[in-house]
Amino acid sequence: MRQFSLKWDIVKEIPVVYLSGDITYEADPLLCSVYHEIRKSSKAKVYIFDFKDCTYVNSSGISSFIKLIHLHKEINGNFIFTGLTEHLYRVMDIVGITEYIESIESIDKALQKIHKID
Repeated sequence: MRQFSLKWDIVKEIPVVYLSGDITYEADPLLCSVYHEIRKSSKAKVYIFDFKDCTYVNSSGISSFIKLIHLHKEINGNFIFTGLTEHLYRVMDIVGITEYIESIESIDKALQKIHKID
């Protein structure tokens, strides 16, 4: 197992969360903490989560994202997941997360789409 870590930044006015390692129960407190930190720091409604450096997510990790998705929907916000491997996309699709988020190939393409909409 690869230890989970994350960092975040504002890129072109959009919060981008860079995920690394395996997303398990250990990820939950970090994800929640960073989510609330971003909410205090940014008025953006769309957040990007980049999975480029992740290869594994278990049910606890999925549960963490479901919780964040519900919180973010309360402010009419959306999440974009980028860098999902085919396997991770299938996992997200099987559990139904893909009905509530958008999956885009890369951060750059996600930013292009966001700024075309705005």
